[in-house]
Amino acid sequence: MNLVIRDLTEGDWSDVDAIYRGGIATGHATFEVEPPGWRDFNAGKLPAQRHVAVDGTAIVGWTAASPTSTRDAYRGVAEHSIYVAAEARGRGVGHALLTALIDSTERAGIWTLQSGIFPENTGSLALHAAHGFRVVGKRQRLALMTYGPLAGRWRDVLLVERRSHVVS
Repeated sequence: MNLVIRDLTEGDWSDVDAIYRGGIATGHATFEVEPPGWRDFNAGKLPAQRHVAVDGTAIVGWTAASPTSTRDAYRGVAEHSIYVAAEARGRGVGHALLTALIDSTERAGIWTLQSGIFPENTGSLALHAAHGFRVVGKRQRLALMTYGPLAGRWRDVLLVERRSHVVS
């Protein structure tokens, strides 16, 4: 694998959308039924905290962060997502993307990264633990799945966070 991490641009959207849809299809990535369009995705994400992983010419993963609040007290807290194409999982793509995201958020003065992960998504939980994230809570029966093989099931979500050792 010849992996390069670079900024995610609008021109990447069709590949990012396809990877996002693949994650949705697993039933263990998100409560979303389908990805947002580029306009909504772009509006909700921090511009400097959006990255893609490229293997040769193929985009094989992406990550992005959003502010958790407009309140000044939370200016250093961001929520993130990370998605890896099915054919690229287990090959270090997630590690490379999460490393890039952590580096970019720390350069931007963000001191806490957080995410909600389904307990069944053991790969994502292991990835995050390897990068210093810890489980800080469990939201039980947070929401009812509305699609796919898990439709009609209530889902728990684990809240994970990583406090920066660089930004305080």
